Amino acid sequence: MGDYSDYSAPELVRMLGSRFKDYRLRANMTQKEVAEMAGLSVLSVYRFENGTVTNISLSTFLLLMKAVGCINDLNELMPEQPESPYLYKETKKIQRVRHKKV
Repeated sequence: MGDYSDYSAPELVRMLGSRFKDYRLRANMTQKEVAEMAGLSVLSVYRFENGTVTNISLSTFLLLMKAVGCINDLNELMPEQPESPYLYKETKKIQRVRHKKV
């Protein structure tokens, strides 16, 4: 696993596309099959996998992950965090502000 913080967003999208191709091949699926399952064009899948697309919507990416049966892998990308005591604010009684009549 590497440090991805120095990569630009388009570079990361290209890397994801290349990695997605491996997922698709391991699922023994063609680009056409993935495109049909995801409701996308074959050209969109091709461009994503070959790095000619430098931007992809999150919803499109999720559709692609579902199509190859890897949607549950997202839990590794962003697992649920335990509750943090720092996120709780002390509850204070809110008092109504009254203005003095002038």
